[in-house]
Amino acid sequence: MTIPRRRSLWLPLGVLVLLGLAALLLSVTLGSAALSLGDVWSVVGGEGSPLARTLILELRIPRSLAAFAVGGLLAVAGALMQVLLRNPLADPYVLGLSGGASVGALAAMLAGLGGALISGSAFAGAFLSTLLVFGLAHGTGSWTPSRLLLTGVVVAAGWGAVITLMLALSPAERLPGMLYWLMGDLSYSRTPWPPLALLLLICLLLMPLGRSLNVMARGPLQAAALGVKVRPLEWTIYLAASVLTAMAVTTAGSIGFVGLVVPHMLRLVLGNDQRLILPACALAGGILLVLADTLARTLIAPEQLPVGVITALLGVPTFLFLLYRSR
Repeated sequence: MTIPRRRSLWLPLGVLVLLGLAALLLSVTLGSAALSLGDVWSVVGGEGSPLARTLILELRIPRSLAAFAVGGLLAVAGALMQVLLRNPLADPYVLGLSGGASVGALAAMLAGLGGALISGSAFAGAFLSTLLVFGLAHGTGSWTPSRLLLTGVVVAAGWGAVITLMLALSPAERLPGMLYWLMGDLSYSRTPWPPLALLLLICLLLMPLGRSLNVMARGPLQAAALGVKVRPLEWTIYLAASVLTAMAVTTAGSIGFVGLVVPHMLRLVLGNDQRLILPACALAGGILLVLADTLARTLIAPEQLPVGVITALLGVPTFLFLLYRSR
């Protein structure tokens, strides 16, 4: 019985790995200047023209890897929030984590900070949003998933108002870049290794918690009855989602629907075993955002669209279709 179970876990992940490699290869070859597979192979082998080497090694590979990492971060964060709230409509954007991270990152940009300070400010904003949502939802009694979801929606609306105020008070020369970043922008993602490393680390840390997350998805009372330490696990989920969201927002700005659609779609296909869903979300979310970014770069080339626009155009009808089927 053990061998078929392992096969059932690894076979979908193997398929997703192959699809991810194909998506990355497609994103490297397509763009305003199309490249052949021979050009890519020559550059990998240490040859190729200077233009091809610049396009592949300095522009497209870093951007594609950053897109893969951000998509995986958002999808895993969405899967964790949906386990916490037992609600397929939950994701970091609905619960205000993305809004808090965006406010922190924009504040750092306006202050003239850069690099790690922007990342730290984004995490501080996401963590502050976590404390606000948990504190306000708890009130004088224990919080419930519906109460937490409603509180998150209100906090997200509040962060949206703060972002609008910051944009209204920003210098005119900085406004276009900030607006483009808020719509989701991978143009300046030149260092994909920190988000990739964080995605791998969080997945490795969460895999041993897969059984506890499976029980948690059935409700806190049943989880507590089966020996799961509910409150520490809830905080672990929320903190992990905060870190994932902060890194995603810092790398690519505000990109919606990835954390909402990907986990829900995978559960319809693969079931609800978190030991499979979490790594599958990391791969499928990365594939989705790589393809969306490739589409954003090629639709009106040489001009580029914000990748957040593409994910919204793809995510809204997909989610409505999934919602209709799940009735």
